Amino acid sequence: MAGSSGTVCTDKLFKVLVIGDLDVGKSSIILRYVNKRFNETYKASIGVDFALKTIVWEAKTVVRLQLWDIGGQERFKKMSRVYYKAAMGAIVVFDMTRSSTLEAASEWKQDLDSSVCLDGGRPVPAVLLANKCDMTGRDGDLVSSLDKFCKDHSFAGWFETSAKDNINIDEAGAFLVQHMMLCDSELTETVEPDRITPELATQMADYH
Repeated sequence: MAGSSGTVCTDKLFKVLVIGDLDVGKSSIILRYVNKRFNETYKASIGVDFALKTIVWEAKTVVRLQLWDIGGQERFKKMSRVYYKAAMGAIVVFDMTRSSTLEAASEWKQDLDSSVCLDGGRPVPAVLLANKCDMTGRDGDLVSSLDKFCKDHSFAGWFETSAKDNINIDEAGAFLVQHMMLCDSELTETVEPDRITPELATQMADYH
């Protein structure tokens, strides 16, 4: 890919899985992230849907995210492993008003780690989204446990999100992209991923 001035640019394509139980807001998060809108009418994803997000990442890098929206119905959960091949990152979503979906998120992460990995056996970067933070009924005790939950299950980090109110959607995306870029460029030995904090991701999202 070349710019008008003849400068060669880098074009990256990353396959990203968006997984989690039924009705946690996966499709709404993708719609907000890609199309900057929210649809009040909910329709459950059946099987897998796809979306493409293009990001100008730094001056000479274009990142294209191929987002795979995996249906959360129980009957598709075992089938979902066939869609995991070649994934470079994952977004795992749960509903802050339903603690059972957080328990399910650990199962989705386990399935992910057992089905796909990076070269050398490392798990693919995954971010946990505590979605529907705009709603009443969110569990404060649950939120306070998420740092430990992410450490125990090898998540890169977590964000409270709302697809409806557009809270932390772009920030979470920037956070995941940065981790995938580090893995892709094999810089993980010299740059500690843990130093990419949600606060830094917010700054990157604002920049982009």
